[in-house]
Amino acid sequence: MTDPTPTAPENDHPPATEGSALLDEVEAHHRRFNIFPSEAAYVAVTLWDAHAHLMDAFEATPRLAFLSPEPGSGKTRALEIIQTLTPRPVVTTDISPSALFRSIADEAGGRPTILFDEIDAIFGPKAAGNEDLRSLINAGYRRTGGILRSVREGDNHRVQKFPVYAALATAGLGDLPDTIMSRSIVIRMRRRARNERVEAFRQRIHEPQGHVLRDRLAAWADSIREQIDGAWPEMPDGITDRPADVWEPLLAVADAAGGTWPKRARTACVDLVTAASADDKGSLGVLLLTDLRQVFDGADRLTSAAIVEKLTAMDDAPWGDLDGRPLNTRTLARMLGDYVTADNKPIKPRSIRLAGSVPKGYYAADLADAWLRYCPPLSQEAATSATSATAQVRALFPVADEGDVAATHPLRGPEPAAPAAVQV
Repeated sequence: MTDPTPTAPENDHPPATEGSALLDEVEAHHRRFNIFPSEAAYVAVTLWDAHAHLMDAFEATPRLAFLSPEPGSGKTRALEIIQTLTPRPVVTTDISPSALFRSIADEAGGRPTILFDEIDAIFGPKAAGNEDLRSLINAGYRRTGGILRSVREGDNHRVQKFPVYAALATAGLGDLPDTIMSRSIVIRMRRRARNERVEAFRQRIHEPQGHVLRDRLAAWADSIREQIDGAWPEMPDGITDRPADVWEPLLAVADAAGGTWPKRARTACVDLVTAASADDKGSLGVLLLTDLRQVFDGADRLTSAAIVEKLTAMDDAPWGDLDGRPLNTRTLARMLGDYVTADNKPIKPRSIRLAGSVPKGYYAADLADAWLRYCPPLSQEAATSATSATAQVRALFPVADEGDVAATHPLRGPEPAAPAAVQV
């Protein structure tokens, strides 16, 4: 008699389940019509499609952002395919905050999936800011999120909280506001190369095919809803804080699907979070601190004039043209004054005694704590070197109050020689 017990697969992958096979089909549906920039993008978009059917199981919903530097990069087509796979899609290129929150708050129709194309027209450099819409999009990231509105009842008014929690995918040129970007899985689209081929999408033919997968996703989501509700998926090493918050729903879906999806999801998570970190230059202040770390390059102090000269000479930095004017020492002092030293005092220029003069400037010891807290990490080799250098700087030149620098410097006498690599 043949042993009915199934044998273990010969490879390292867990056996495919109904969920993993279904996600494979959803991914294949995207691959027919979309050219994404990486394997990680296919994984993320497929999991995002599935998560839209399980919104009430999660505390937050990641925004999905298809962005590119040029038109014709497949962003709109990506939204068109997502439209066939997600529940109650609402497609828009221009919507008022009032219309958007009422579309979401209309619970009778079910929670929609918002697909916002050409969003650069709303938040691009030529747009007017649209703070109300940005706030609404950010509030809708969390299930507990909502917006307050005054509602009239007869002769009286009462404040009512409208729910705005909904899955949102966007497409546009350039970047989005930082607060939206930090809540997003960003897919950097690009134009198809001449050797890249996809099927032509024909709505009346292919939309019904997508709807079959959509209905199967909905049925599978119902079967795993209790399992996935409140799940705490294990995060890859190094994924913490907001990125972990963003990826938690997708990893939970992958774990429920099984097969190769848990491993693929975590690989995609690391790849896309790393790419987003490389793209993120932070605020102008963080960029200033990061460039200052490069300008100092091991020096313990530099004059303000030397710093400004070095910064404005950087070809790939904005310091030569800030609103039509180059950075000057006054603007440098104002920007650095928003940050503090290790002993919680504002960073400000101090006297630096040179041969024959005492100009104003900055000490590496004053900046070291801000570099540590705000700047992107250095490579391992550079970080080790920087840590050692910072320790030496702090030991030799402790942070001092404004005043006679020579009196606070253990290595300086009454008539010190000009330190090397300071005056430029």
